[in-house]
Amino acid sequence: MLQQPAFGRRLRKLRQARGLSQSALAGDGMSTGYLSRLESGARRPTDRAVTYLAQRLGLRPADLEETAGASLAHALSLVASARSDEALDTLREALAAESHEAPVLRWQALWQLARQRRVQGDHTGERAHLQELVRLGDEVGLSELRVRGLTRLARCLRSLGEIGAALDAAGTAHHLARQEALGVSDRIAVLLALVSVEAEAGRTPDARAHSDELLTLVEGRSDTLWAEAMWTAAAVRLRQGDHEFAQACFEQALKRYSGSEDLVLWVRLRLAAGRLYLQKPPPDPQAAERCVSAAEPALAFVGTPGLRQELTALRADLAFHTARYDEARLLLGELALEEPRMTYRDRVRLDMLRHRLRILRGDRGGIEGLRSLAEQAQADANIDLAADIWRVLAEALTGTGTGTGTGRSAASAAPQPAHSTPAPAEPDRRG
Repeated sequence: MLQQPAFGRRLRKLRQARGLSQSALAGDGMSTGYLSRLESGARRPTDRAVTYLAQRLGLRPADLEETAGASLAHALSLVASARSDEALDTLREALAAESHEAPVLRWQALWQLARQRRVQGDHTGERAHLQELVRLGDEVGLSELRVRGLTRLARCLRSLGEIGAALDAAGTAHHLARQEALGVSDRIAVLLALVSVEAEAGRTPDARAHSDELLTLVEGRSDTLWAEAMWTAAAVRLRQGDHEFAQACFEQALKRYSGSEDLVLWVRLRLAAGRLYLQKPPPDPQAAERCVSAAEPALAFVGTPGLRQELTALRADLAFHTARYDEARLLLGELALEEPRMTYRDRVRLDMLRHRLRILRGDRGGIEGLRSLAEQAQADANIDLAADIWRVLAEALTGTGTGTGTGRSAASAAPQPAHSTPAPAEPDRRG
C-alpha cells in the first residue's frame, strides 16, 4: 500500500518536474484542495485517486510509490558507501525511474554505472552510459563535467577500436580543458586519453609531444595518475623503438606505485610490463614470468573477468615465446570458451597469436588470417595496430620470426612497412 508522507513527496516531485500546477494536474476529476492534502501527506490516497493521477502524469500507479530504491540521491549514497552489485542494481533502477531528477544527479549515476561496465570489461555497455553522460554534461554546462565525460568516452571508444570517434572526443576534451584552464588532475586525465588515441592512430609525433607534456605535469607525484602517465609514456617511446626509456618508465612505476589507491592498476602495470619484456629485443621471458607471478595472487582480490583474461592472454604469449606451442594453444582454447572482456586491441592480439600458431603447423590459412586482420585494422584507422600485424606477417613470410617462412617476399606482405615497435596497450582505467 502507498504510504504517507512518502507518497505526497513523490507526487509533488513528479508534478513539479513536469512543470504542472496543482490545478493543472487535478483537472476536472479531482479538487485542488484534495490534491494539496495528498501532497502534504494529510490524506491517504485511494486506489481510484492513484489511478487517476498516474494517468494524468503518464505513469503506472506503481510509479507513484517512493521506495528506498526509487530515490536517486539515496541510491548514490548507497554506492558511495558500499560499491556492491546490489547497490549498483539499486542505482540502475533508480536512474530509470527518476528521469525527472536534476541532471547533475543523473550525471553522477551514469558515471558510477559506466565505471561498473568498464570494470566488467563491457565496453559496449559503458559507451551507452557515457554517451548519455556527455549529453548531460553539455546540458549542465559545467566545464569539468563536460571534459571528464568526453575524456572517459574517448578511452572507451579506443578500447572498442573506434579510433576516429575517440580522436574527436579526446581532441574536444583537450581543447575545452585548455580553454577553461581546468585543474592539473583534469589536464592529466585528458592527456592520458589523447596520447593513447594518437598513438593508436599512428600519430606518433603528436603522441610523443603530448606524452612529454604529460610527464612534466606529473613530475613529483607517485599516485595513480603518475603511474598511468609512466605507462602511457613508455608505450609511446616503445613505438618509437626507444626500449631503454620504456623499460625505465615501467620499472619506476612498478617500484614506486604501491597500488593502495587502485589495485587493478597495480596488476595491469605488471601485465603490461610482462608484454614489454616479450617485445623488446631480445625478448626476456624470465622477466615476463616474474611479472605474471607477481600479478597472479592479486587476482584473488580484484579478479574481474577482463583481468583474468588479460593474464591468460599474457601466459599464452609467454608460452609461444618459449616454444611451448601446445600450452599456448590450450590457453587460447580456454579463452575461446569465454565471453570476451578485453579491449579491441587485446582481442586482435589473440587472433594474431592463433594465426601464428597455424602458420607453425604449415596452415597457409594463418597467413591469410593475418593479412585480413591487418587490412581490417587499417580500415578502422588503427594504424599502429595494422603496422604491428604487417610486421608479424612479414616475419612469418620470410621465416625471420618465430614462425616458419613460406618462400614469399616480405615486401608482398605489407603495402605499408611497419616502422614502429608494438607496445603494451595504454591504461584504460578499469579500476
